Amino acid sequence: MDFIEFKLNEKLQKGIMKAGYSTCTPVQEQVLKTALEGADLYVQSQTGTGKTAAFLVAIIQEMLTRQDAFGKKALVMVPTRELAVQVEQEARVLLSGTDFRAASFYGGVGYSRQNELLEKGVEIIVGTPGRVIDLQESGSMDLSKVGFLVIDEADRMFDMGFYPDLRKLIKVLPNSASRQTMLFSATLNTYVKNLAWEYTVEAKEITIESENITVDEIDQQLVHVSSDSKMKLLLGILNSSDSESAIIFCNTKRTCEVVAKRLQLNGIKSEFIIGDLPQFKRLQVLDSFKKGSLKCLVATDVAARGIDISDLSMVVNYDLPNEAENYVHRIGRTARAGRSGKAYTFCSEQDVYNLPAIERYLGGSIPSVVAFEDMFAQDKSANIYIKTGSYLEDESFDGTGRNRAGGRHSLKESGNSRPKEKYKANSKGCSKKKYDGKKHTQISKTSAKDYGVKKANAKTERYSTMELSSMSFEERMKVYKEKYGGEQQQNTAKKTISSSSPSKPAEKKGLLSFVKKIFSKKDDKGKSK
Repeated sequence: MDFIEFKLNEKLQKGIMKAGYSTCTPVQEQVLKTALEGADLYVQSQTGTGKTAAFLVAIIQEMLTRQDAFGKKALVMVPTRELAVQVEQEARVLLSGTDFRAASFYGGVGYSRQNELLEKGVEIIVGTPGRVIDLQESGSMDLSKVGFLVIDEADRMFDMGFYPDLRKLIKVLPNSASRQTMLFSATLNTYVKNLAWEYTVEAKEITIESENITVDEIDQQLVHVSSDSKMKLLLGILNSSDSESAIIFCNTKRTCEVVAKRLQLNGIKSEFIIGDLPQFKRLQVLDSFKKGSLKCLVATDVAARGIDISDLSMVVNYDLPNEAENYVHRIGRTARAGRSGKAYTFCSEQDVYNLPAIERYLGGSIPSVVAFEDMFAQDKSANIYIKTGSYLEDESFDGTGRNRAGGRHSLKESGNSRPKEKYKANSKGCSKKKYDGKKHTQISKTSAKDYGVKKANAKTERYSTMELSSMSFEERMKVYKEKYGGEQQQNTAKKTISSSSPSKPAEKKGLLSFVKKIFSKKDDKGKSK
């Protein structure tokens, strides 16, 4: 069925034509037939089936034509920042023929720009639960006129712990009888159905049979290789492949950064995307990858959530995933919409322990080979040390997605208000001087011990703009230990110093009094000791 058969508003049809839509996908056809009647619904549909366009077209049509929907707003809740941006971009295209506006709201960036958008007026609000709650509670976001609620990827909302936030948010919205609610999920589990039962009115269920991604559709190859030869093998595969784009998965954030930078040193365009990366950079990298100007994207499992690249032809598991399910999720990105794909998985002496669980999950072994010399390529970065974490100290950006040079935003807005300074210590390491390249101006003097503690505390200040919720338990504990452990050590050191070598008059006086008491005690015969 074609979109034109639904007799949609002319302004909306312009946006649909601009987006290049013609024939409806199964989920689009079913959702439009049901939603345009004003019914609530919950839909089971996989990512990549066109569900975003389905609910956006339905909402925009009703906002344009239904008299009781005039002046109403739509709230679209999504689990990740990347997905929020994708939905916003699609909404902007579909709204291009109308006067309506769409904007996305998510954490990891400053509030000022988002507050400005709300002041100008937004008809379609796309956001993650945490940031939407913050804006609503601060009074910046008015949700009293929400006439349409969409909860996208509801099952992932539960997996990521957003269920309490969702319930809290829905309670401040107009009641279910005065709004239209749509839930979308890859699986209609008990949690999703309970949510639909609690916050919808006689919701209609739509189940779209997805094109199952099976191992038969993907050309898999497990390559046994030593850990110190992984980069040479990766370069060999990329150089010999005619693939236009590839995602390379690593298990840790540091490995992602190292792999991406080594690929760059070998002349291959690549970038990395991890949870710590500033939001502006994440969006910039994803945009370049989708447009094809970036060949390789190196990512962790968490950072890759919400990335939907329909024509991806190759996935490389640089590290074997720790969770068996993640293996299927990774390689499944090459088999969207019935396409086939290639998936390479490196299995080193460090990865091999994860292999049995994955093969049990798959119900069979992965075709494997042992890496041979012809598969390797020369690694020009072999003996070069790769510095990591420099993206957290970049002075050009303020952590909110805008360049400081542009003058639109200050560092104070992102909570990172202290400008970076250069210091030079003297030969004793006990004084700290500001260095401007020409002269040295004395700033202050401090003990080497205190300077070391301050330096350790300053190191952890970079985490102030990070999303702690995106870290693992171990990573968060490390941050806390770095930040607060230094203070505890400092207090302990001061106590030790004051008890062993008092320097202040009051401390000396107290110690003398204590000594006098000791020597003024009398023995059993009444004589002083």
